[in-house]
Amino acid sequence: MDYNYTDAMKTRLRRIEGQIRGVLRLMEEGKSCKDVVSQLSAIRNASDKAIAQIVAENLQQCILAEQAAGNKDTSKIVQEAVELLVKSR
Repeated sequence: MDYNYTDAMKTRLRRIEGQIRGVLRLMEEGKSCKDVVSQLSAIRNASDKAIAQIVAENLQQCILAEQAAGNKDTSKIVQEAVELLVKSR
C-alpha cells in the first residue's frame, strides 16, 4: 500500500528541520546549555506530534482500505498502530 504523506506533514517536518538548524546556531554562538536543551525539548515535542499525526492518518487510510476490501475486523491494524506509537517513545 502506498502511503499518502500530506503537505501539512511535510511542512511540520520542515519546521522541525528549521528548529534543528536553530539549535546548531545556538551551539555555534556558545549559548547556554539551558537554551540548547530547551530548544531540543521543543524539537522532541514537535517530533512526537508529527509521529502521532502520521500514524493517525495512516491508520485511517489502512482502515478505510481494509473496509473497502470487505474486511470488517480492523483490530489488528489498530493494534499495530498502537505498538508503533509505543515503540516511537
